[in-house]
Amino acid sequence: MATTTYHSRSNSFPSQSHPAIEGVEDHLCRLRADSESTSVCSNLASLRNLHEGINDLIQLPSVQQTLSQGNWINELLEGSLKLVDLCALSREIVSLTKESVQDLESSIRRNKAEAATSADVSAYVASRKKITKMVNKSIKNLKSFNNKSTTDNELWTMMKETESHDLSVLKSVLILLSGENEKSNKRSWSLLSKFTTQNSRVCSEVEQESGAEDLSSLNIEKSTKNMDSKNMLKQLKSSEMTIQELEEGLEALFRSLVKNRVSLLNVLSH
Repeated sequence: MATTTYHSRSNSFPSQSHPAIEGVEDHLCRLRADSESTSVCSNLASLRNLHEGINDLIQLPSVQQTLSQGNWINELLEGSLKLVDLCALSREIVSLTKESVQDLESSIRRNKAEAATSADVSAYVASRKKITKMVNKSIKNLKSFNNKSTTDNELWTMMKETESHDLSVLKSVLILLSGENEKSNKRSWSLLSKFTTQNSRVCSEVEQESGAEDLSSLNIEKSTKNMDSKNMLKQLKSSEMTIQELEEGLEALFRSLVKNRVSLLNVLSH
């Protein structure tokens, strides 16, 4: 996750300590410290907790007064809309991925063959290409997202830092779903090798010992002939379970993003 430098507390931030303020600062500190070493699903859960804290923060009268200054609220609303849209798209892509895996599973079981048929493989590969195209378009659109802080106000920089974490984690989700390894840029059909690992050291050890036994080993066009249906179904089932975990994480984050947007709209209307 990209590292952004933020200013220390300014006099324009509510001076009285409040549990909501301290809670958000704690969540941000944990994300700064752990985002690079934890799984995508763990980071999604951390973001959900952060946004719950942000929503509590927005309810404070002093915070609402600060947000009403200048054009801040409109900028935050613009950013929140983009994040809601990005998260919704990520959910759609996860759903398509899950569907393609389940379709391949069903076809293998229905045909009762020793290996997947060429038609099954072609359908799966076509689905993966569609997903990759959607992801690439979405990542290009991220370049227009401005999440830089232009003031030393503590509240504003906290909100913009939250946007930065949102973008970074959701971008990682998209890259993984496209089958791209974010660190090495090595193309594969892998969906899950980074989702369940607790840190990069463990990930490396698991890959060395197991050969990354998930969809990364399903290099569909090349290895299908050498993989029997039993092993393929085992791989697909494992992948499906992890995709489910990712789906649930995105759903929870989506609800939190929408809830925060509603709170910001309420500030604007008052």
